Amino acid sequence: MNVLWICTDQQRYDTLGCYGNPFVKTPNLDRLAQMGVRFQNAYSQSPVCAPSRASFLTGRYPRTCGVRQNGQDIPSGERLLPKILSEQGYTCGLSGKLHISACMQTACKVIEPRIDDGYDYFRWSHHPAGMDRGGSWPANEYSLWLTRHGQTYQSPARADCKYVETGMPEEWSQTKWCTDCALEYMDSAHRFGIPWLFSVNFFDPHHSFNPPEEYLNRYLEMLDGIPAPNYVPGELDNKPVFQRKDHEGAYNMKGSFPYDEMSPRDHKMIRAAYWAMIDLIDVQVGRMLDYLEQSGQLHDTLILFTSDHGENLGDHGMYLKGPYFYEQNVHVPLIAAWPGKIPGGRVSSALVELTDLAPTILEAAGFPAEPGMQGKSFWKLLTEEQKEDYHRDSVYAEFYNSNLNHRDPLAFLTMVYDGRYKFIKVHQKDQPMDCQGELYDLHADPAETVNQYENPVYAGIKTRMLELLCDRMAQTCDPLPVRKSPW
Repeated sequence: MNVLWICTDQQRYDTLGCYGNPFVKTPNLDRLAQMGVRFQNAYSQSPVCAPSRASFLTGRYPRTCGVRQNGQDIPSGERLLPKILSEQGYTCGLSGKLHISACMQTACKVIEPRIDDGYDYFRWSHHPAGMDRGGSWPANEYSLWLTRHGQTYQSPARADCKYVETGMPEEWSQTKWCTDCALEYMDSAHRFGIPWLFSVNFFDPHHSFNPPEEYLNRYLEMLDGIPAPNYVPGELDNKPVFQRKDHEGAYNMKGSFPYDEMSPRDHKMIRAAYWAMIDLIDVQVGRMLDYLEQSGQLHDTLILFTSDHGENLGDHGMYLKGPYFYEQNVHVPLIAAWPGKIPGGRVSSALVELTDLAPTILEAAGFPAEPGMQGKSFWKLLTEEQKEDYHRDSVYAEFYNSNLNHRDPLAFLTMVYDGRYKFIKVHQKDQPMDCQGELYDLHADPAETVNQYENPVYAGIKTRMLELLCDRMAQTCDPLPVRKSPW
């Protein structure tokens, strides 16, 4: 079995045609969904990059694997899925982003420190731009590739919307470059007859919102029909202070996507640019699917498509991400396909976590899960050996000062969701908060507009969800080191 693991950055769940988005153009990802299983309820364990990525690569929760925030280095003793597979005879490669350690250390050295991660082929590009938003990063493989071809990275702001940029043409985009690397490696491994895993880690559709102009143009023709963000003025009044701060400026930085200062056209342009970046991803996914089919490897390859977390995109009056767990932030697309092994054309409503991916891949390959893994394999659900469309009673996520932008007060929050009720607890000891948590009934309020945390009608549900959250937090206790004797 080969494994093609495609992970985008900051892509929310409702951004593909197969997930009901009528605007995007994603025929290849829709085709992938028809080849396998599309999960309706897949959740990230953090709304921020590094904790989520470290979690799903280890099958362990963010605070357990030691990466609870951006800017931390994953401990050297952590075991990543590619390392485990490499010990079983696999060759493993990566193109694009990894982000499980600090990636912006100094102006002269900005390559991510690596543990023994199992990647034999490592084409690292954390971010396509330079630290000065234009120059090359030393050791950034994408920048070096541009240089070899006489190209310079450019992403200028547009005259018609200062919040959107014109990205590199498709031919010179990081998204296409990531795909070129994947095709090169998959073909080489195939020629040598070695089973492989390849991680394609696109930076898109992460901000800056900068698709190639040729991809944005289609949306400019339909701009009037693009819906405005889902935001009800005043809805943040009884929600945690972090959201009101980010309403004034993303990442608690006033002036950075300041919602109230932006025009209706600005909001639609950002949404259009974001969707255009996803259209570009879809084209590149199509190239990889076509290669697997033409090379005869399609029936030998488990293909996974997901994202590390989502994006506000103006919903709830905020952009980017932060200490909150709306569907836009932690609900992500997840598609799994393996023609001949996984019956296709199916949609699963089971609750799954991204921590479940590593043990699922190991079971698919015929190997046991690692003793330290906390995720739960859903392989039998994929193959229909388990007929019931069920995997978990709840999904759990955490934010432990994961971005450094909220310092007064620091942001420590955890979330649990049982398929109907979503409960978020703000953890503050020394700095009392005006709002201690959030409770949403997604059956009655799917847009998560009304916080029921202090509503006495929901008191019993609040107590039950608090107990569930306590149980889930207790279950994040590290199972390592393993018990060796009775005493």
